[in-house]
Parts: sequence; C-alpha cells; structure tokens
Amino acid sequence: MKTFYAVVMSLLLTGSAFAQGINLAPGERPRSAEEREKDQQIEQNYRAEMKKIPDQKASSDPWGNVRSSDTTKPAPAVKKPKQQ
Repeated sequence: MKTFYAVVMSLLLTGSAFAQGINLAPGERPRSAEEREKDQQIEQNYRAEMKKIPDQKASSDPWGNVRSSDTTKPAPAVKKPKQQ
C-alpha cells in the first residue's frame, strides 16, 4: 500500500512539473528589444519616483511610555544528569 501511495505522489509531482513547461497561452510571444527597453525605462522611472517619496515617520506608540524597556528573560533550563 505504501508503494501505491509513493507511485501516486510521484505521478502527481511529475505531472505538475510537466505542466509548468507547457505554454498555455499560445497568443503570447517573445518581447522585442524595443519593448524590453521600454520596460526598463518604465522600471527606472518608477524607481526614481519611489526615491522621491520621503520616509514615513516612526509609528507613534501611545503605550510606549507605559511599557518597561527592559524585559526579563526566562532563565535557561538546567539539564539534569542522566542516572545510570
């Protein structure tokens, strides 16, 4: 029975791996050099605009003054020697 399950699992895994190689969108074509350049330009413009956005202020924590800054850490567990 374990062999049957192993065979079924291997078929399922290889089937999904095989399906990844199949092109299910026949209308899709490789992009031309001009299209790739245009995409790169769009990406560069996007990154430049993202750099212009100022960093957000640190979040205000209304309970920050109430909490203690030094939390107690639990003591490490002591290992007991094995009895023979």
